[in-house]
Order: sequence, then C-alpha cells, then structure tokens
Amino acid sequence: MSLFIILTVIQAIVAAALVGVVLMQRSEGGGLGIGGNPSGALGARGAADFLTRATKWLAVAFVVLSIVLAAVAVSESSVGEIASDLDRDVAAPSTDDLLGEPSGPASPDDLLAESATGGNEPAPASDDPLAE
Repeated sequence: MSLFIILTVIQAIVAAALVGVVLMQRSEGGGLGIGGNPSGALGARGAADFLTRATKWLAVAFVVLSIVLAAVAVSESSVGEIASDLDRDVAAPSTDDLLGEPSGPASPDDLLAESATGGNEPAPASDDPLAE
C-alpha cells in the first residue's frame, strides 16, 4: 500500500508541475496551430524551447505514472479466488417500507392465514396508526 501512496504523491506533484509549465507558456495565437504571428517562429526561443521540452517530458511522466498506478491498484486489490457459492445462513434484514408494512419474507404462519382467508381480507392492524 505504501508504494501506491508514494506513486500517487509523485503523480500529484507531476500534475501540478505540468499545469504550471503549461500556464507559463506564452500564447502564440490561434488554437491548434492556426494563425499566430509569423515572426514568432523565428524569434528568440530559448525559454520557449525549455518550456516545450519540459511540457513533453512531464506529460510522458504523467501518462507512465497513470499506467503504473493502474497496474499497482489492480495487483493490490485482486482476489486470488472467486467464490461461486452463496452463504445461505445469513438472514435478510427486516425493514419497514413507507407504509409500515414489513418488506421481509413472510413467515409460514402469515402465508397460512392468508390462504385461509382467501387473501382478500386485510389483516387486522394491531398498532398501526394509519389503519382505520
């Protein structure tokens, strides 16, 4: 787990540096290389070349770190075996719906009472404040 955290911190630093380098670059007009100043291509480009190279290498480092982090996450969270059976000993939680009726499975006594009455008569409400 510590390798994953270390790589995540390094990627966050690389991402922040990449954002900073991109924001420091001088806009030369036109998106996607369209338009711009024709004399800009022939001017002094020492700083611009450094920023361009730095952007390229930071982007490469970011992509490589992303792939490595994905591989580490898969290897750390993978389960060695797949369980193909169900644990049938666990009881389902009995929760009430909005009307106060239990939504869990009916007991055999409830099913017998319903079949005896034909299922058409409502069950007597003992302490249901909404039943009238």
